[in-house]
Amino acid sequence: MPGPYDLGRADLAALLHDEPAYRVEQVWRGLYEQGRRPAEMTNLPGPLRERLESALPPALRLVTESVSEGRKTVKWLWALSDGAQVETVLMHYPERATVCVSSQAGCAMGCTFCATGQAGFTRQLSAGEIVEQVVAARRAAAPSRLSNVVFMGMGEPLANYDRVWAAIVRLHDDLGLSARHLTVSTVGVVPGIRRLATEALPVNLAVSLHAANDRLRNSLVPLNRRYPLGLLLEACRQYLTAKGRRLSFEWALIAGVNDRPADAEELADLVRPLGAHVNLIPLNPTPGYPVRGTSAGGVRHFRDQLTALGVNATVRRNRGTDIDAACGQLAARAGALAIASGR
Repeated sequence: MPGPYDLGRADLAALLHDEPAYRVEQVWRGLYEQGRRPAEMTNLPGPLRERLESALPPALRLVTESVSEGRKTVKWLWALSDGAQVETVLMHYPERATVCVSSQAGCAMGCTFCATGQAGFTRQLSAGEIVEQVVAARRAAAPSRLSNVVFMGMGEPLANYDRVWAAIVRLHDDLGLSARHLTVSTVGVVPGIRRLATEALPVNLAVSLHAANDRLRNSLVPLNRRYPLGLLLEACRQYLTAKGRRLSFEWALIAGVNDRPADAEELADLVRPLGAHVNLIPLNPTPGYPVRGTSAGGVRHFRDQLTALGVNATVRRNRGTDIDAACGQLAARAGALAIASGR
């Protein structure tokens, strides 16, 4: 059964064919502008609320909520209608809130240091399942304003292109989020980047790079064997030309693997011609990956090396490590607990 955010206006009109035409707009605004479930739409007659509550059950059922100290980071593990599980992370900042959403249940990219990649791929998320994560986060963020959405949760967004783009259009058109506050992350699905360059909305593009030569990147990001760095950077240049939006490259720092002076020099040589920004990410611990993340001092030193080489680089604050807020960790923990308890 499709969730409430999988229906377009025509679908909703068909569902409400026996109601006055204005009911469609009332329900649509209730869902998108107010973020309400049908039972909470008090401007509708009681029998209609009951009917819609039955016909439009939520696509997401809460399994676990984890909250960091001070509630600055909240992470949810959701179960979907078929039992697949996905994660959403809400991050509070002084004047805004950002939500990190999943686009797939699991991931087929197989990046060695990623908990989601280690778990494997289950299925694609629908556009409505993606949108519903944002609606849930916006509701939880209140009274703070949810202004930013990043597609950096479970899954590879550009491997679920049609549904992800449909969700982006809905977030822009119906939730009123600016395209400049929507960021799509990819490990380097080159055809998807090229396609994204042709779209009307100028969303931000973030590329999970993690290595600046093909030999190392082949081992960390297996997709690089299909789309090596030369092809990837050409697609990035195409996107930059089409959109005029500064590119971001993500770099998870792994001790002794990609945090050496030579790595900084290689990375600088790649990103300087693109005028790109580098987000340095302290690697979260992952049980299936035996190496460790770079120390805090090493992260700062790597940033300083990049800065000296003419690269704009910042260290992403590691939010929610205490609540398993890195992608895939909460699902992995929940799965391990289920196994341990015999479920």
